[in-house]
Amino acid sequence: MAVVGISGRVLAVLGVKFVALLPHLDERRRRLYLATEAEALGHGGVGVVARLAEVSQSTITRGRAELAGGAGPLRRVRRPGGGRKSAAENDPGLVPALEALIEPRELGDPVSPLRWTTASLRDLARELTAAGHPVSAPVAGRLLHRMGFSLQGMAKIRAGSQVPDRDAQFRHIDAAVESFLAAGLPVVSVDAKKKEPIGDFARAGRTWRPHGRPITAPDHDFTYSDTPIAIPYGVYDIGRDSGWVNVGTDRNTAAFAVESLRRWWNDQGRLDYPAATGLLVTADADGANSADSTLFKTDIATFCDESGLTITVKHFPPGTSKWNKVEHRLFSRITHSLRGQPSTSYEVLLRSISTTRTGLTVKATLDHNDYPTGRTLTKAERQAVAHRVEREEFHGEWNYAIAPRDPDAEAPTEPTRRLPAIPAEATFLLTHPALTGMTRERFDRLVDELEPCRKLLAEAERQKRQGIDRRGYNPGFGFLDHVTAYWRQS
Repeated sequence: MAVVGISGRVLAVLGVKFVALLPHLDERRRRLYLATEAEALGHGGVGVVARLAEVSQSTITRGRAELAGGAGPLRRVRRPGGGRKSAAENDPGLVPALEALIEPRELGDPVSPLRWTTASLRDLARELTAAGHPVSAPVAGRLLHRMGFSLQGMAKIRAGSQVPDRDAQFRHIDAAVESFLAAGLPVVSVDAKKKEPIGDFARAGRTWRPHGRPITAPDHDFTYSDTPIAIPYGVYDIGRDSGWVNVGTDRNTAAFAVESLRRWWNDQGRLDYPAATGLLVTADADGANSADSTLFKTDIATFCDESGLTITVKHFPPGTSKWNKVEHRLFSRITHSLRGQPSTSYEVLLRSISTTRTGLTVKATLDHNDYPTGRTLTKAERQAVAHRVEREEFHGEWNYAIAPRDPDAEAPTEPTRRLPAIPAEATFLLTHPALTGMTRERFDRLVDELEPCRKLLAEAERQKRQGIDRRGYNPGFGFLDHVTAYWRQS
């Protein structure tokens, strides 16, 4: 429809311009541009431009007013305060309701700027809506962020119960390490890594692979009694930043721990420290190299005699194994090398352990020796090793040294204490027929018949005290069961 004073050709040109330009302008620029075109057309231009651009005349009028007022360019389309108000502004009681809702479930320090809640966003939104504050899950999430909450996982950083002199022992170990290193003596940190099954088993971690072609593994990892296992025992040389890993195939015992140390010294240590007369070993307070293990001290003493070294042992307090150097200098690199791929054989495991980065050199060897449990020491052996352990005044249970045996010195022995014999008069009275209800000859025959049962029970009690491998042991196996089992066997 033609407008008086405006030709159809001008209207056609405006229509083409509007179609090509208006989709690329934001709200404010479109309003100002249409206002300039209406001003150029003169009288009746506002209505013409409004019809061609399909906008209201009030929009163009507002644009003309902005141009006439000389308003400068804005960095945003709308003036501050424009747009829909937030849910918290529309509902002043929403934030207090959310605070009251999450308070019983809140964890962490209330003073900390980062807090977290155990309720999901959907649960919070549903409970807020039921309480008269209709809100969606995304809005609840934004409100939590503004309130200082964040979605977090658990962090295992809280230390357990404090051991007396815990920090003092740390300082004591540091001083000993610095002293040994300054004297050019070797200092090693030792520990055993968890058992690794050998075979097609899944392993945590990710590796670079062609897209859509991951390394596959069975959906369940089942191990059996005949499944091969690997027990990596690490020896980390603090002074030379090098590692040695003895991979055992049997069990993690005190003999295995000391054998790992022996193999490191014979293969690497004595070459790196040819003039060394002493060795400092830092270890955990539990496990195969436990601080209260007499077997560990006995085997260390044997190693001292073989190598001629005076070995000083410093144990970390219980519950502080993460501070042991071997954990984060050697085992962390090994875990990184083993990530995301199965250890299908011992050769693959050894090769993976040896491929480390960041300057750390690691050598791995396989140990096929048997290390049975249930090993015991006689009283004389325990006394002999106790005399050789030189304990320090500061926590001697954690800090001690063992020197090579002096062939000219004899270990002191304690006199053997014997129990006094039972007087014959007392035995005669206790076996009197008036007390036993049988003749003395019948009583003697009964004693002879029960002697094998007595030996059987004594052996069972001895095994129980010595802590041997008791797999299959029935704790409810009593006296009558033992006697019955004996008579059935005989």
